[in-house]
Amino acid sequence: MCSGRVDLSFVFRAFLNRMDGVYIAGCRLDECNYITHGNYHALTMTLLAKRLLEQIGIHPERLRIEFMNASMGQYFAETVNHMVKRIRELGPIGVGEGIPEAELDRRLKEIMRLIPYIKMAKREKLRTKLDKNSPESWQEFFTREEVEELLRNVPSYYIDPDKCQACMTCARRCPVDAIESKKGMVHVIDQEKCIKCGTCLEVCPPRFKAVMRLVGVPVPPPPPEEKRAIKREKEAA
Repeated sequence: MCSGRVDLSFVFRAFLNRMDGVYIAGCRLDECNYITHGNYHALTMTLLAKRLLEQIGIHPERLRIEFMNASMGQYFAETVNHMVKRIRELGPIGVGEGIPEAELDRRLKEIMRLIPYIKMAKREKLRTKLDKNSPESWQEFFTREEVEELLRNVPSYYIDPDKCQACMTCARRCPVDAIESKKGMVHVIDQEKCIKCGTCLEVCPPRFKAVMRLVGVPVPPPPPEEKRAIKREKEAA
């Protein structure tokens, strides 16, 4: 219903499914049919997606956004034809960039896994209402250096076995079931499943503070299962 509904995950899923290009058409800026002005969000999302594509070696011109109204059929046709021509020049995704298929899958899946983290890290900037009269300034809204740093500082989350009280709050709230939990046992985050959203950190009860956010350091190995049983103070006495 609105271009603002187009999510980063939609774009990268299309490329993962071997679409050679993605074209987004939205209402003209400041002519949104809704009070949300979602087309501005679609614009900032697209600018970020282009930088992410560039970061993993995919030509950013494979993604395009245009703004128009219902009377601009000729403009729509012209921009679509122009994009089709450009995509044919670039060739099939991955092939045109010289990326082997397995490596292309790996890169796209890694970005897909990080999208919740990326959206949270840039949520305020993604809400920016850019100057519609200055499209030349849009290209540097997200810089290469900014996106490089974003991906370089991806956090990991770890449950401190000395603080975990097996309350299961984090496990219940994890959106991807990445936390192994058993009653009376220290919880463990599966780092392969974790999408870096930080939900576990946010919901861990303040009196425990068991979840740690780690950046730039390796994640400690989880305790072996036979040492994960939690001894309560009463039990220890």
